[in-house]
This record gives sequence, structure tokens and C-alpha cells, in this order.
Amino acid sequence: MSDLAQRLHEAIQSIGPMVVAFSGGVDSSLVAAAAARSLEADEVIAATADSASLGSGELDTCRRLTADWGLSWVPVETDELNDERYLANNGDRCFWCKTALMDQLEPLAIERNASVVLGVNLDDLGDHRPGQEAARERGARFPLVEAGFTKADVRTLAREWNLEIWDRPAMPCLSSRVPYGTEINLTLLSRIDRAEGALKALGFSDVRVRHYDDTARIELPVAELARAAELATDLVEAVRGAGYRYVTLDLAGLRSGNLNDALPSVGVEA
Repeated sequence: MSDLAQRLHEAIQSIGPMVVAFSGGVDSSLVAAAAARSLEADEVIAATADSASLGSGELDTCRRLTADWGLSWVPVETDELNDERYLANNGDRCFWCKTALMDQLEPLAIERNASVVLGVNLDDLGDHRPGQEAARERGARFPLVEAGFTKADVRTLAREWNLEIWDRPAMPCLSSRVPYGTEINLTLLSRIDRAEGALKALGFSDVRVRHYDDTARIELPVAELARAAELATDLVEAVRGAGYRYVTLDLAGLRSGNLNDALPSVGVEA
């Protein structure tokens, strides 16, 4: 067993039975896969929030991955879109999202005498992540942090274990595409989802469509900007087909969490 595998194994075992908040991203996937290796089958269940802020196809991906790993899996319906504090989309939006998730996961954990665990790594701790605080306040554990894992460590061990998601791009929720202060609604999230789906159909796997009313600001890795320019006509047609009038390409490239730069302007400290 490698040093990384041993550290995560020890962290998982120290926590014991767990309910894994499973998004299908590399972090929560590694936690789920490690739990499957380190605990008994009846000590682990993976749960995925079935929400309008989850991209199309993600629920099926979560179902398939957990089946491949022999894990019990359950979708849970969260009601953050019924929470005015979430819909207001201030800097604390993620706090109310994780609160809604914990409302669903806590009963599962209590029933199993288990802990709720999230796929948070050391690199996540320095960013504006109010959702982490909401989960921590409710007693959630972060096994990757407890094992001292950085994002690079996560991908290294996932690749060592031949997990297909080891190099999967980050998949934050669709609401993260909306600037703080712009209210969230189902129509808006659906438009973003359709636009990103259309771009993925063109071969862009790591993409964000930032929503600015009738303008879409597309973020892609810098290495893909030249190809995007070559496919400009198709790209514009795809995004307009989702309901946007104007389509722009951010030449600075994809920057995860860059909308946090505007937090002071909406009266929230980062």
C-alpha cells in the first residue's frame, strides 16, 4: 500500500461508518472508493443531491460509479430552491445549499450510527467556501483533510487506483456560474445547463458558462481557446440555442471560483 493510500485508509477507519456526500467529482469519488476499500459494505452509503443545480447526466454518472465500486447509493432530493436565502445568491449561498444537503444526510447517518463525510481537500480550505462551514457546524468530517491530502494527492491516488475519474474536470454546481447578487431560479439554471451541454457536445469537456442576463461569458482552459476561435460559428450557435443573445469568450481562460472576486461589492467578506 502506498503512503497516500495508507494515510487515507487510516483516516477512513478512524471515522468509521459513513455517509459520503457524493457528487461524482474526483474528491468525493476518491473518498467513496477509499471507504469501499477500508470499511465493510454495510458501513458505507453514498448519497447524491438530486437538485436543479446538478448538471444533466451527473446523477446517472454517480449511480454508475458507485455500482462499479460495489457501494450502496441513494439520491436525495434537496430543497435549496425553496429557500429564499439560497435564491438571493449572496455570498453565503453555498452555506444554505450545504444546509439543505445536511438536512437530508443527517437522518441517514443517524439511522446507521455513521458520520457524514465530504470530499474536501487541503487546497479547498483557503478559498471562500461557506458550505464547508455549514457542514462542519453540523458535525461533518473531511477525511481528505484529516489525511493531509492536497488536490494533487487526490488525483495521484485516484490514478494509482485506476479510477476513471482521476482526471475529471471539476464539476461545481450550476449556481456557481451566476454572479453574486443575481437571483437564482430554475429557468436560469436550465439555460446554463443547456448551454454547457451544447458546448460539451462540441468537444469541450472543461467549460463554464457564466451567466450575465442575456450574455454568456464562456470560460475554457487557455489551451482550448484557439480551437474555440476556430469553431466560433458553431460555438455561438450552440450557446444562442440555449437562450442567450450575446456570446463572449473569456481570453483569460477558465478560473474556478473567480466570481468570488466580486464578493465585497455585494456586501460579503470573502
